[in-house]
Amino acid sequence: MSSIAGPAVSRARREQNRKQLAGRRLLAGGVVWIVAVAVLLAGVVAVNVAVLRSNLNLDGVNRQRARLKVDIASLQAKVASTKRTDAIIRGATPGLVTADPATTSIVNLPH
Repeated sequence: MSSIAGPAVSRARREQNRKQLAGRRLLAGGVVWIVAVAVLLAGVVAVNVAVLRSNLNLDGVNRQRARLKVDIASLQAKVASTKRTDAIIRGATPGLVTADPATTSIVNLPH
């Protein structure tokens, strides 16, 4: 009886071992996929963080640029005003003449 039952038992054990190995391979393959997806997601998060930092830096630079443009416009206005005042003082503006002191009078306004 042991000779007849022997091959059947060993065949059943081999079948069971083969199923266990197949299950372990599937489990190992699943773990590999989970790790691969986790690494890819970590990469996506890292790229998003880098882009966010870059956008924050660009926002700061754009604000500084806008302030500088305002400062330049203000300085240009001052320069233009200074040039105009200088031209008036020198009499370079056409149509302006020095007033005759004999024909001018002082008007006192009430407080």
